[in-house]
Amino acid sequence: MKSPQMLNPYGLNINLAAAKKIAATAAAEAVRINVNAIIAIVDPGGHLVYLERFDKAQYGSIEVAVHKAGCSVAYKRPTKAFEEAVSSGKISLLTLDGICAVEGGVPIVQNGKIAGAIGVSGGTVQEDGQIAAAGVGALK
Repeated sequence: MKSPQMLNPYGLNINLAAAKKIAATAAAEAVRINVNAIIAIVDPGGHLVYLERFDKAQYGSIEVAVHKAGCSVAYKRPTKAFEEAVSSGKISLLTLDGICAVEGGVPIVQNGKIAGAIGVSGGTVQEDGQIAAAGVGALK
């Protein structure tokens, strides 16, 4: 896998204010690139903290966004790492519980510790990844 597990320990849960800031930045990027997105923010346990759904987003993307975020935080890496591993033939990864092998899930790090993750669904996998990365960038 191209992206190994992050060495960062899990930290305190992301708070609602930070989750909203990340989601707002991600939503602005989605608007900029014209994607009707679902943006999910989860805590280190993979539990939903905040969800933003664009009016015209498809309903199926709700669970996908939450799943991307949950996978990213559970395995301490972006979901793009799993997508790349599977596309290179390492399909045995798909037998692991909770794997989402498509781009769009990214861990959220605060003070050097994993505080949660963002998951985005609604566009292409590349667009979802771009939106998620923009959201995480809000904390820098």
